[in-house]
Amino acid sequence: MGPVGRVSTDAFDPTRFLRTWNFSDLPADERSRFYRETARPDGSLLREYELFAVDRDIEIAPGVFFPAWTYYGQVPGPTIRATAGDHIRINFTNQGSHPHTLHFHGWHRPEMDGSMPAHQVLPGDSFLYEFDADPFGLHLYHCHANPLKRHVHKGLYGTFIVDPPATSPRPPADEMVMVLNAFDTNFDAENEVYAANTVASFYVQEPIQVQVGQLVRMYVVNLTEFDLINSMHLHAMFFDVIRTGTSLTASESTDTIMLCQGERAILETTFRYPGEFMFHAHQSEFAELGWMGLFRAEGTGGA
Repeated sequence: MGPVGRVSTDAFDPTRFLRTWNFSDLPADERSRFYRETARPDGSLLREYELFAVDRDIEIAPGVFFPAWTYYGQVPGPTIRATAGDHIRINFTNQGSHPHTLHFHGWHRPEMDGSMPAHQVLPGDSFLYEFDADPFGLHLYHCHANPLKRHVHKGLYGTFIVDPPATSPRPPADEMVMVLNAFDTNFDAENEVYAANTVASFYVQEPIQVQVGQLVRMYVVNLTEFDLINSMHLHAMFFDVIRTGTSLTASESTDTIMLCQGERAILETTFRYPGEFMFHAHQSEFAELGWMGLFRAEGTGGA
C-alpha cells in the first residue's frame, strides 16, 4: 500500500497544490511578483503572469529523485485560472538548459502557439505570450519543443482552467486540481513511478480532506507520457463527468474514467458518508507503482 517513508514537502506540497491557482498560496507581496490582475472597462480582467523554466531534481517517491525540467521549479507547473473573456499575458523566461516554449490549449493567434521551431525560446531568452481566455473549460499547457515526448515527460506541463462567464457560473464546490503523471526513472521509455500530482502514493499517506454533503469538483488532466491511456476510479460512489469542461451539464455518471494524454475532464460528486474512500488508476500496474490515494470525508451522513 505505497512506499516506505515520506517525501519532503518543502519544495512541492501535493496537498497545497490541489487547491492553489494563480499563485494563491503565496503571501500578497510575493504573489505580486508572479501574478497581477487589472480590471478592464468591459468588466473582464487582464491577468499577468511571470513564469520561468528551470532544471531541477524533484523527489517523486521517498528517496527517489528525478532530473526534471520544470515551470516555476515544480511539476506540475502552477495552475493558471481565468474567466472566459479575460486577457492573459505571460512573460516567459527560459532559465533551463534546453530550448522551451509554452503551448496553451484553446483559441489564440498562431504566433502565440509555441509549437513551431521559430517559437522556441532559447536558454536565457524571454517571450511574451498574449491571448484571450477562450473557450471556457478545463485545458492544459505544456512545452512543445522537440523532441516533444521528452519535454513533456521531463515535467513541462500544467493546468489551465477557464471558468464560464459570470452570468452562468458553475455552482460553488470544493475544487481541486489533479494532474495524472508518471516518470521514467531509468530513461528506457517505460514509466517506473505513477502518481496524481507527482508524488507516488502521497494521498494514501496524506488523505485529501473533504466534507460529507459538500459538492466536490475535481479538475483531472492526464499528462502521462509513454502509456496510451490513464484512468481514475473512485471507490464506493459515482461521479458526474463533464469532458473537457466545455459544458455546464454532465454527459455521464460513472465511477471510472479513461483519458488519453492531453485529455481531461471535470468530475463532480458529493460524499454521502464519512470515512476513507480509495481512488486510483484502474490499471493495476499504475496503482501499485504509486497512482493511488484516499479521500477522507468528515461529517455525518446517511445510512
